[in-house]
Amino acid sequence: MFFATSPDDLPSRDKVLSMSGMAFMEAVRDGRQAGPPIGRLMNCRVSEVDPGRVVFTGTPGFDHMNPVGGIHGGWYGTVLDSCMGCAVMTKVAQGSIYTTLEYKININRAIPAGTDILATGWVVHAGRSTAVAHGEIRNAKDDTLYASGSTTCLIMAIPG
Repeated sequence: MFFATSPDDLPSRDKVLSMSGMAFMEAVRDGRQAGPPIGRLMNCRVSEVDPGRVVFTGTPGFDHMNPVGGIHGGWYGTVLDSCMGCAVMTKVAQGSIYTTLEYKININRAIPAGTDILATGWVVHAGRSTAVAHGEIRNAKDDTLYASGSTTCLIMAIPG
């Protein structure tokens, strides 16, 4: 997997709309399509893609710390929003896109900097115009739960 480093690396809207969400997510996972630049900033990448389920791997570090040395809450929120939204994307039909309407997270415990994590998002409902997904961030080695969340997404068919 590689990350977009300029606007030219990002797919055109027409390219995204020409693929199902599942095909798009598989292309990102397989490195046929650049991952979003925020993935590089968050130090997370797509590692697994299944219908209704996406797993990110990553490692928060110094760049993700708040002023008192803990991993910033925004890191948890960004990673959970991403894995839950990408899980929804796997359910989006060709010619459609999604956007997050709202999300909520609960931080259960602090992630020590340098800890390898798995962030898993899974769809619990995918309808014609909305989808709901849940997500968790866990320690990749011992399965400790660090944070969980839920999202509601809007699915939009784009007239072509």
